[in-house]
This record gives sequence, C-alpha cells and structure tokens, in this order.
Amino acid sequence: MKFFATTALLALTACANAWAAAPQDTIRKVLAERIPQLAQIDEIQPTAMKGLYEVRVGTDVFYSDAQGNYLIQGELIDTQARRNVTEDRIKALTAIQFDKLPLQDAITVVQGKGERHLAVFADPNCGYCKRFERDLQKVDNVTVHLFLYPILSPDSAEKSHNIWCAKHPASAWQNYMLKDEKPAAASCNSDAIGRNLALGRQHKITGTPTVIFADGTRVPGAIGTAEIEKRLQAASLAKK
Repeated sequence: MKFFATTALLALTACANAWAAAPQDTIRKVLAERIPQLAQIDEIQPTAMKGLYEVRVGTDVFYSDAQGNYLIQGELIDTQARRNVTEDRIKALTAIQFDKLPLQDAITVVQGKGERHLAVFADPNCGYCKRFERDLQKVDNVTVHLFLYPILSPDSAEKSHNIWCAKHPASAWQNYMLKDEKPAAASCNSDAIGRNLALGRQHKITGTPTVIFADGTRVPGAIGTAEIEKRLQAASLAKK
C-alpha cells in the first residue's frame, strides 16, 4: 500500500506542476495566434497580483490574464508599497552596466585627477546638453565618457561626425557646447556613432542628455553641479 500511496503522491505532484506551468504556456500560444507581433515572447511570469502575468518582449512589458484573452499595455502600480512596478521592471531591463560600456566609442574628457567616472549620451544640438556641460565644468576629479548620440536632426549627425573626426575631439565638443564654435568639416571613420545609436536604442535611451554613473545609476535629463557631485559621491561609496 505504501508503494501505491507514494506513486499516487508523485502523480499528483506532477499534475500540480503541470497545472502551475499551464498559464504561461496558454498565454504564449494564444497571444502568438492572435497577435503576430507577440509571436516571439521572451518571458512570461506571474505578478504579485493574482491572475495577472507579465509578458516580456525584449524590454517591452505587457500584462495578461491566465487565458491570454486580455492584454494590458500600461503601468502596474503597487498602491501599498507606493511604487510603479512597471517602471521599476523596465529600469532593471534597460539598466546599463558601467563596466560593460564600449568606452572605445566614447570621447574621453578628464577633469582634474579623473578618479571618478560618468558617461553621458549627448546630442550637439541639445540645449539641455549644453546646460549640463556648463555645470559639469564645475566638477573636479572626474573622467567623462561622452557618447555622441545624434537623435535630434540630420544636422546633429553631421556635427557629431565632425566632432568625432576632429584632431582633438574633446576640445571640439567643448568649444561647440560652451562657446558655440561650430566644428570644422572633417573626415574619418565614424562608425562608432552608429554603434552608439544602436546601443541607445537597445537600452531605450530616448532623450539627451542621459547620464550614467559608475554604480549603474541612470539619470535622464540635465542635472546641476550639486546633483552631479552628490551622485558621483554615492557611486564612489557604492564601489567600496
């Protein structure tokens, strides 16, 4: 009798496991059939809300019921914890590890000893980037890794090319952003800019400046000198 009882228990456990996995399989199958754009779903997992599942395609997040009959494109808010669950998830999915950045595709600007590091994606035609650059001049002991990210206009691409190809790219960048000295026409291989654009799209960088600190903290938009200093100090402490 013990043998049959054990066998029955194992069978029930197997059925329970199959049942637990069924919603994900159902959602994947139904959504692929009904919405061709969701034929390649990367991940499906339950959320903290009973009966609601997160459906991830790349870095895009949707929500579905267990049968795949309803699809929600929007934000999930945890009112008890007072946090935006969707926003936190997308931040995690689009996080950029600082030590994985392709620094060879960036212009390096060293201020003072340059012991602290930050990266910035910037467009030469971006007014907020110019303001950020002015505030950045007041920060000491920092190495800035500038990723040219021309997304505002065709003219942005031309200026970025000429800055990248200048004899002294860092000077060309600062002269334009701080003194409005337009970079002279120059010629070189500027494929790095194309790679920057691809990297930015991958990580959903949709505006400039976007600043990334050494601890992985990402800040969209221009921030002032005091905030830059505060985040650099926090990043330095996080590394210890």
